[in-house]
Amino acid sequence: MNNNDFSELDAEIIDVTPRPQFAPKRRWWIIALALPLLFFALMYGISVYVEAVWFDSLGFVSRFWTAYTASWTLFAVFAVLTFAILRGGFFALERLFGLDNLAPRKIILNNQQAIDVNPARILRPVAWIAAIFFGFSYGIGVAEDWQTWAVFLHQPATASADPIFGKSLGFYLFSLPIYQEIAAWLTTLGIVLLAATVIYSILSVPQQLIKGEKRKSGGLGKNIYAAVSAVAGMLLLVVAWRVWLARYGYLWTDHASFSGVTYTEANYLIPGLTAVTIALAVAALILFFNAAVKKGLRLLLLALAVPVAVFIVAVVLIPAYVQNFVVKPNELGRETPYIEHNIAGTRAGFNLEHVESREYAAETSFASFNLAANQGTLRNIRLWDWRALQNTLQQIQEIRTYYDFPDVDVDRYIINGEPRQVMVATREVDVEKLPEQSRNWINERLVYTHGYGVTMNPVNEFTSEGKPHFIISNMPLESVGEIRVTRPEIYFGEKTDTDVYVKTKQREFDYPQGENNNYTNYEGDGGFAVGGWLRRTAIAWELDDLSKLPFSDDVTAESRVLMHRNIKDRISRVAPFLTFDSDPYMVVNDDGRLFWMVDAYTTSRHFPYSRHYDLNGQTVNYLRNSVKVTIDAYSGAVSYYVFDEADPIVAAYRATFPDLFKDQSAMPAGLRSHVRYPEELIKTQGDVFGLYHTTSAKMFFGREDVWSVAREAAVNNPANNANRQQQTTPQPLDPYQVLMPLPGEQQGAEFAQVLPFTPASRNNMIAWMAGRSDGSAYGQLLVYDFPSSRVIDGPSQIEARIDQDAQLAGQITLWNQQGSKVKRGNLIVMPIGTGLLYVEPIYLQAERSPMPELRLVVLATQEKLTYAANFETALRQLLGDVQTPANAKSDGAKTPEDKQAGADTSSADDLIKRAAQNLADYQRLTAEGKLGEAGQKLDELKRNLDELQHRQK
Repeated sequence: MNNNDFSELDAEIIDVTPRPQFAPKRRWWIIALALPLLFFALMYGISVYVEAVWFDSLGFVSRFWTAYTASWTLFAVFAVLTFAILRGGFFALERLFGLDNLAPRKIILNNQQAIDVNPARILRPVAWIAAIFFGFSYGIGVAEDWQTWAVFLHQPATASADPIFGKSLGFYLFSLPIYQEIAAWLTTLGIVLLAATVIYSILSVPQQLIKGEKRKSGGLGKNIYAAVSAVAGMLLLVVAWRVWLARYGYLWTDHASFSGVTYTEANYLIPGLTAVTIALAVAALILFFNAAVKKGLRLLLLALAVPVAVFIVAVVLIPAYVQNFVVKPNELGRETPYIEHNIAGTRAGFNLEHVESREYAAETSFASFNLAANQGTLRNIRLWDWRALQNTLQQIQEIRTYYDFPDVDVDRYIINGEPRQVMVATREVDVEKLPEQSRNWINERLVYTHGYGVTMNPVNEFTSEGKPHFIISNMPLESVGEIRVTRPEIYFGEKTDTDVYVKTKQREFDYPQGENNNYTNYEGDGGFAVGGWLRRTAIAWELDDLSKLPFSDDVTAESRVLMHRNIKDRISRVAPFLTFDSDPYMVVNDDGRLFWMVDAYTTSRHFPYSRHYDLNGQTVNYLRNSVKVTIDAYSGAVSYYVFDEADPIVAAYRATFPDLFKDQSAMPAGLRSHVRYPEELIKTQGDVFGLYHTTSAKMFFGREDVWSVAREAAVNNPANNANRQQQTTPQPLDPYQVLMPLPGEQQGAEFAQVLPFTPASRNNMIAWMAGRSDGSAYGQLLVYDFPSSRVIDGPSQIEARIDQDAQLAGQITLWNQQGSKVKRGNLIVMPIGTGLLYVEPIYLQAERSPMPELRLVVLATQEKLTYAANFETALRQLLGDVQTPANAKSDGAKTPEDKQAGADTSSADDLIKRAAQNLADYQRLTAEGKLGEAGQKLDELKRNLDELQHRQK
C-alpha cells in the first residue's frame, strides 16, 4: 500500500462524521412523550365521535358542534394569551436582569458538601413550565364555562334598570360574569408576574451586597425598584377594575333584615369603593412614574400606602360610623326606599309580580260547601297517598322481582266524558334486580332492554279489598274506558341506567305471561346503528364494552345502540345550562304513546335586589319555569318547548342554539293538556311569598305579617321502637294537586297545585295559593286570603284534633300493636264552595306484608270531625244526609259503618244481636292474634252500643 492509498483512507475517515451520542436518547424521549399524547388524542377523538353521533341521532348535532367549537375556541384563545403574557413577561425579566450573568449560588448539603447552582439552568425551564401550566389550566377552566360566554355573546336587549347604578338587567345576567372572569384571570397573571419579578430581583442582588459590602452606583437596586414598580402598577390597575366591579355585588347581598344595597352602602360604602378605585389607579400611575425615573423605594411605598389609607377611611371607618350612629337610631326611615327596592326586586326575581289576591270566606256552615254544585270536586278528592299506592303497586303489579315503580304521579284525564284526577305509575325494568344466575351481558344488554306499561287509577276509588280501582293495569295492559296505550314498551326512564343494543338477533323480553314469557323486537328509530367493525370498536371503547360487543354475533351492523337512557341524564347532556325538576312524570298521549314530561328552569344568582332562596339544593334569586321537556319513552326523542318568551336567559340560549328550542304552540295537543304547574316551583315561590307577600316597607321591616307554609305532623314508626309508640315530626306540607273549580273562576274544573299558609310560628291557616295549569291560564298564581277576624284551623291543628279524639285515638293505638302499624296519609285541605274540608286517609299495614290497606277516612270542618271506613260514609256522618258523589264509592257491599251512618232503622233486638256478634268476633280474633281485625270489631261494638244508648234517651 502506498502513500496515496493512506491519503484516500484518511479522506474517507475524515469525511465520515459520526452522529452525536445523545441523538438516540433524544429520539426515544420524543417517542416516549408522543405515544401517550397520541393515545389520549385517539381516545378523545373516539369519545367526541360517538357523542357527535348520539347528538345527531336526536337531531341536535348543530347544538353539539356549536358548544364544541365554542369551548375549543375559548381554550385556544385563553391558553395562548395566558402563555404569551407569562412567557413574554418572564423573557422581559430575563433580559432586564441578565439571567445568564446571575452569580451562581452555593447550596450546602448535610452541613458539609457545597454545590454550585446556576440560576439560569433552573429559572429558564421553570419559566417555560409555569407558562405552559397556567396557559393549559386557564384554557380548560374557561372552556368549561362556555355557557357563560355563549349567553354573553347572544344576550337580548333588556330594558329594565336597577335603581342604584342604572344598569340594564342584561348587564347583571350576562355581561358582569364575563367581566369578573376576565378580571380574575388578569389578577392571577399579575400576581404570577409580580412573584417572578421579586424572585429575579432577589437573585440579581450582587454578591457583594449579600456579604454586606457597599455599592457606590446603586444602579442595580434602581433597576429592581423599576421592575417591581412596573409590574405592581399593572396589577394595581387590574385590582382597581375588580374593586369597581365589586360594587355591583351589593345589589344582591343578603342582610339580616332585607337584601340588596342599604342606605349606608348606597351613600357611603359604594362611593368609598369608587374612591378606592381612583386611589388604586393613581397609585398605579405613581408606580409607572417610579419605573420610568427610577426614584427607588420611597415612591414605591408611597404608592402602596395611598389606596390602603383610602380604603381604611372610606370603606371601613366612615360606613361603620354612619351605620351605628346615623342609620340604626333611624333605621326604618333611612332604609324604607331600599326595602321597597328589595320587595320589588325579589317579587320580580321569582315571578311574583302578578300574583292575584282574592278574599275567601272560609265559612263553617254545612251550606257553605254547596255540595250539589261541587259533586265533581268531591269525586276528585285524593284519598290514595302516593307512598301507600307505591307500596301496593309493588305487591300487586310488579309481577316479577326485576320490575319497579320508581314513582307515582298525579295527573288528570278525560274519563267517561268528564275530567278525573288519576294517579299514574310507570313499570320500569331494573336489571340490578335480576336473579344472580341471569346477570350476564346478553340478558343485561340484549334481552332485558325495557320496562312495560303504566298503571292508572282514580285518586279516590278502592275495591272491596282496599286495592286501587285500576283504569290501566296488568301485563299485557288491560284498559277500562277510552284510554289506551298503543306502545307500552319503556326504553327510556328513571331506572334505565344501562346502555343496550336493539334490533339484534336476540329476542327482547317484553312481559311475563303465566309460566311463559312474551318477546318482541324493537321497531323504532331511536339510537343509532352499530355499523361496521371500525365504528363498532369505537362504540365498544366508549361504552366500556370492548370484551363483548366487537365479538358478538347477535349484534349486527343494522343493530342500534340506545345510550344515555336515563331521562335526567339524557336531557341534561343536551341542555346542561338548564336546571331540571326532580320529578319527571309520565303522560299517555292521545295516540297511546308514552311520553315523559320534565319541567326545566332558568336561574341566576345575580338578579338586582332579589333575596336568595334554595331550589332543590341550588341557591338562586331569579327563577323561571321557561321550558317544558318531553321524552318519548319508546324512541328517546327529546323536545324542548319554550313556555316563557319574556325570559331573557332562555332567549339568549335560544339565539345560541336556534335548532334546539321550539315554541310552546308546537307541542302536540295531547301533551299540552297534561302540562302542570311544577311542585318545586310553587314550593320555592311559597317560601318567598311568605315574606314578600307584603308590599309595605314598614310591615316588612317589623315582620308583622310573615307567613309560613302550613305544617303537618309526620308520623314515624321506627322498627326498633319496642313499645310501638308513634313519633311525630312537624314538617312543611307538600304542595298537592286538586281538580276543582277555583273560587271566582267560571271555566269549570281546573287542575291546580295548592299550597296552604299559616302565620309564622302559629298553626292556624291564613291563606292558600293555587298555581294554575290549564289552557291560557297556565302559570298564573292565585292567593286566597282568609278572614282576619276568625281563626281557621291549620293542618297541624286538625292533626291534633285527630289525636285528641278518644275513640279514634284508641282505635289507632289498638291497630298499632305488634303485627301491624298505622300509616297516616297526607292531610289535604280542600276549598269547596266557600268552606274548607280537611281530608286524611289512614292505612293499616301488617308487618309481614308491605301492602297498606285503607281502613279509615277522616273528614273535618272547623266545627266537626268524623271518620268512617270510606269517604262517602264519613261525608254523610259529617254533613248529614247528603248526595253521594257518583263514581267515588268503593266497590263491594257496605260495611257496618256504612249502614249505621244514615238513619239506621234496625230494631233494638237487632242492635243487641249485632253487638253480641261483634263481641264474639272480637274475642275470637284476639285469641287468633289478629289484633288489627279485632280492633275493627271492637269499633263496631262501640258504635252499636252508642246507638242503643241514644235510643234509650
